[in-house]
Amino acid sequence: MYIKIKVIPDAREEKIEQLKDDEFRIWVKLPAENNVANNRVLEIVRKIYPNKGVRIISGHHSPSKIISIG
Repeated sequence: MYIKIKVIPDAREEKIEQLKDDEFRIWVKLPAENNVANNRVLEIVRKIYPNKGVRIISGHHSPSKIISIG
């Protein structure tokens, strides 16, 4: 299964907004430098889909990402 995520780094607070079944908008407090925002996004997605393999398929250097679940 694939989900689309729009990441907003350097936010004041962390929050998640589900736009569709497979589309999310995630705000993270961390900056988009040295992969720290991506790692935090993966932690958040792992909490949404526990016991599943989670990895970024595309968008490593972009705010729009496609993540594989399963």
